[in-house]
Amino acid sequence: MRNGKNLVVHTFILGVAFICVLSAGCKQRETAKPKVALVMKSLANEFFKTMAEGARTHQAEHADEYELAVVGIKNELDVAQQIQFVELMIAQRVNAIVIAPADSKALVPVCKRAMDAGIIVVNIDNKFDQTVLADKGVKIPFVGPDNRKGARLAGEYLAKKLKPGDDVAIIEGAPNTFNGIQRRLGFEDAMKAAGIDIVTSQSGYWEMEKANQVVSGVIIEHPQLKAVLCSNDSMALGALAALKAAGRANDVLVVGFDNISAVQKLLKAGEIVCTIDQHADKLAIYGIEYALEMLKNKSLPADRETPVDLITAETLR
Repeated sequence: MRNGKNLVVHTFILGVAFICVLSAGCKQRETAKPKVALVMKSLANEFFKTMAEGARTHQAEHADEYELAVVGIKNELDVAQQIQFVELMIAQRVNAIVIAPADSKALVPVCKRAMDAGIIVVNIDNKFDQTVLADKGVKIPFVGPDNRKGARLAGEYLAKKLKPGDDVAIIEGAPNTFNGIQRRLGFEDAMKAAGIDIVTSQSGYWEMEKANQVVSGVIIEHPQLKAVLCSNDSMALGALAALKAAGRANDVLVVGFDNISAVQKLLKAGEIVCTIDQHADKLAIYGIEYALEMLKNKSLPADRETPVDLITAETLR
């Protein structure tokens, strides 16, 4: 009988222990912090480094509210790698993905798979293609700036330093990106309004070296060129280097977009005319905060516009 009583006691204790562990586990799941994945473009680009650093700082200041994983591709054209990163985040069962897509169309299907798995997806920096979203039957909120408006601001400032009929060139971003297209359109808006001739518009694929090569050819083909409008600051640096190498830096003006620190120095020195600040240090934060809001309130996705500001030598003083 004693062995029987001991068996009953042990069974009871184990049962109570199991219930306690199960209860603790359930409570832990209920109170677990959401995990947000920030999927970036190239972290070799200063703009995206700043964006990632801003996100990490925000998470450190709100460590009791959420966890953060940051991943980024080697260069802005490595679309396949970025797709793999999203698939990895799906496998890790994160609660939300905030993504700056390298391609406005190619990343939509994998993001839909994330949403089908119950993951919140927020789009930042480069807007997803609306036609592809509609075709896939998904709504992914875009939290970011009006790139066309920003580029138009830069173009209008440049136009004040030129005269009607002057020749300019546009160095575009990657042609498969919405923000690259919008910036080109914004530059075109300003140049056409001022009666300035766009003699060529070519892609520098967001890269300094590629822009350097393109501009080196453009200034030979168009010797009367008066300005180069670049869709990001990395390409503006490449354009300026090409102009310096050709001895044209003093008579061809350069415009950028992003307001990275290297360009701020050149603005102060008068070597670059202007750039646009879309607040890289806050851009990922805007997306993360919106994702957390959607997780908390179960709110429906809606786009949110974030600020863009013209930056000149005067504004930096």
